[in-house]
Amino acid sequence: MTTQEIFQLMNENPVFHLATADGDQPRVRGMLLFRADENGIIFHTASTKDLYKQIMKNPKAEMCFSGNGVQVRVTGILEQVFDEHLKEEIFAHPSRAFLQAWKDNGIDNLLQIFVMKNCSAVTWTMESNFDEKKPIHIC
Repeated sequence: MTTQEIFQLMNENPVFHLATADGDQPRVRGMLLFRADENGIIFHTASTKDLYKQIMKNPKAEMCFSGNGVQVRVTGILEQVFDEHLKEEIFAHPSRAFLQAWKDNGIDNLLQIFVMKNCSAVTWTMESNFDEKKPIHIC
């Protein structure tokens, strides 16, 4: 797959699994992608979540996307984003209507945005099941 095909798969299949570390214990949970492109892979969480605390202690993570018989695993470092324009874009996006209550109730500061940059991806299909994994730099 090309880098653009990988981003297309991610954006068309925005539910992904995110693996972080909690001490020596791996933790995996389903997440909702905001956007993926050559500038990074953007998602958000709340500052009250265990996920937020895990990322702040250890920003190394892996994401797993799947769609159309292809699995894409992305490995990299998560960076916290402090961009008010992006925050407003997230609140205004139709797929994030569930966040509007935070804004309406004055608790929009709970929203924490992260981007994975300097990341590499490997792809998997049934056909390539036993092939050597060849990571490619995507963002």
